[in-house]
Amino acid sequence: MPEHLTAAAAAVDAVADIITTATQHLAAASSEGGRISVEKLDQHQVVAYDLAHAASAVEGCRVMLDYAGHGELESMVARAFIADAIADVATRVIARDELWGVDLATLAPGRPFVAAHRSPGFLEELAEQLPRHGTGPIHLSDDFDLVRETFHRFAEEKVRPVAEHVHRTNADIPEDVIAGLAEIGGFGLSVPQEYGGFASGGEHDYLGMVVATEELSWGSLGVGGSLITRPEILTRAIVKGGTEEQKQRWLPRIASGELMVGVMVTEPDYGSDVAGIKTTATPTDDGSAYRINGVKTWATFAGRADVLMLLARTDPDRKAGHRGLSLFVVEKESAAGHSFAFTQDAGTQDGGGKIEGRAIDTIGYRGMHSYEVAFDDWLVPAANLVGEDGGLGKGFYLQMEGFENGRLQTAARAVGLMQAAFEAGLTYAQERKVGGAGDLVGKPVFDYQLSRAKLARMAALIQAGRQFSYNVARRMAKGEGALPAAMVKAYVCRAAEWVTREAMQLHGGMGYAEEFPVSRYFVDARVLSIFEGADETLCLRLIARRLAEQALEE
Repeated sequence: MPEHLTAAAAAVDAVADIITTATQHLAAASSEGGRISVEKLDQHQVVAYDLAHAASAVEGCRVMLDYAGHGELESMVARAFIADAIADVATRVIARDELWGVDLATLAPGRPFVAAHRSPGFLEELAEQLPRHGTGPIHLSDDFDLVRETFHRFAEEKVRPVAEHVHRTNADIPEDVIAGLAEIGGFGLSVPQEYGGFASGGEHDYLGMVVATEELSWGSLGVGGSLITRPEILTRAIVKGGTEEQKQRWLPRIASGELMVGVMVTEPDYGSDVAGIKTTATPTDDGSAYRINGVKTWATFAGRADVLMLLARTDPDRKAGHRGLSLFVVEKESAAGHSFAFTQDAGTQDGGGKIEGRAIDTIGYRGMHSYEVAFDDWLVPAANLVGEDGGLGKGFYLQMEGFENGRLQTAARAVGLMQAAFEAGLTYAQERKVGGAGDLVGKPVFDYQLSRAKLARMAALIQAGRQFSYNVARRMAKGEGALPAAMVKAYVCRAAEWVTREAMQLHGGMGYAEEFPVSRYFVDARVLSIFEGADETLCLRLIARRLAEQALEE
């Protein structure tokens, strides 16, 4: 191993030691009777949150050490990322080392590596490679190169031409985009082959979804980036817990694009913590159907969708928590625009109900629209309970089957959005000439040291997010991905906020104008740390808690 990579590995090991010690300290402070107490853990939220992000950064560093072995450019990108990541961890620990239960001197041996690879000179050297090599080689097989090319071409030809119009007018996603995505098989990527899709049950399925999602998000987060994620969440739930009849009934139509999917989990009082949701599903007297009552919010694509994945309470005993929840497929008419209202036939045996939805106006991520939806005695056939009688009380676990991968897809969306922002920032910096002192008068923005340092750090973050996502996809295929999926989602989505901001900043005043898409990238990025598990909830309730539990088990 080259000397600089040996130094990088040693620096990462030192930070990993800090994380291990801090995790053990947090576990000891948060345990009661040999188990982690959420109440006690909440007394250390600031440390737990920072520790979750720091641990996620270390996971990313490990991945980038492997990436560095592919060549000199890859090594430079990896070293830039690792140095930045270690510096970020250090800033989280400084002046809180006692709260973390660590000795900052542990990081001292890695300081020369960090100093060398955060230096302006090194970053400028890396920046020189960016016009030719972008964010760096990807290193996937030819099969995935074909997937990337297919979805990149679709994003370039179908998504990007309408993205600004959809964003500025808060319009619906054009039907020809949906039809085109169906034509190239986008909705069937996660559907098993025996039900009309392309999934074969291995690593290829997860990686394929990551690659496709990144390219669609490069086109537009709102118009393209999420179109295939909602169908995947429902598909995985049905594959995991649905009956054979349900699989035959819904999966082929999802794969073909005949059925568009919306997801309804969040409620006005319950977001990422769904155990307390209030929406009820009560069986009718003859047991042939369930009456749905309650309100769901942030239900993305609920208007255009033909079917809704609905998590509802079937056990009236609220003490049952998440064990009292079941999952339903709610069929409805597709509706364009920003509102809908449907009434069932009141003349049926059990009487009819109503469903009403209104889109929530948002600053970005436009096109699919997120709705607040009210159910009033809306009847859903008992046959639409996922798993039928065998699915009672299993809704939480079935929806998590989809949402774990949804978090990975959100990381891929962040990577695609960052890539678009980076390309826009690099292009503008090369073309825009500004005045300055001495021999920099009339030179491109790219020729300034600060611009180069920014772009180099952006490239490193993007490639790290991409390689981290690939790594998690492979682990999820082995059934090992729940914690890593949360880590990659939390880390990469926060990175997207910084990358899109700096891309906007490179545009100067024009970055604030709607004339350039970089302003859209900036507002779109803000949603990434909120949906598919809010950043704070993921860090506190999943990442930090699971790390602390693992520390107790050791």
